[in-house]
Amino acid sequence: MQAPSSSTLTLLTLSPLIVWRIYARLRKMFGRQRLSRYRAPITLAVYSLLSLWVAHAALANPGRVGWLIGSLLAGAALSLLGIRHTQFEARRGEGLFYTPNAHLGFALSALFLARIAWRVAEVYWLTPAVPRGTAEFMGSATTVGAFGLLAGYSLGYAVAVARWRAAVLRAKRERDRADGADGADGAG
Repeated sequence: MQAPSSSTLTLLTLSPLIVWRIYARLRKMFGRQRLSRYRAPITLAVYSLLSLWVAHAALANPGRVGWLIGSLLAGAALSLLGIRHTQFEARRGEGLFYTPNAHLGFALSALFLARIAWRVAEVYWLTPAVPRGTAEFMGSATTVGAFGLLAGYSLGYAVAVARWRAAVLRAKRERDRADGADGADGAG
């Protein structure tokens, strides 16, 4: 049996991170979620880094980079649909909340998980004697496309949620400023 290549070891090392992000994404799709100030930036950082990693792995076949860019853009477009079907709540004294539409996010996650499961079986179990690496794993346009759709959706959704949060907090500051000015005028 041949020793695993360094790129295979990298893939195995990053697999828990990928699984954790998918689990976190699936968990967030159901029910009302409290919006923290850290959620969107963490999502942006993780999916941006993963996208760069996939792009680097896909460089072995430049056509796959095109698939990645196209699927990232398609995923971002789908995030607009997802945001349109998201319910946002700003509750005084409680915080900011949102309830995502579970169908679209779940469908993209299921598509990606199914593709990864098939690709793992295809690359590592069906032909184990052939040396494989990360570039080989990302050698499939379908795999790169499925990842790009999920990453583009997650990135676009995180940007939209962060923008909504910023708008609500800006409106709150303006309202507080106006209330303070009204109180100062009435006292004099």
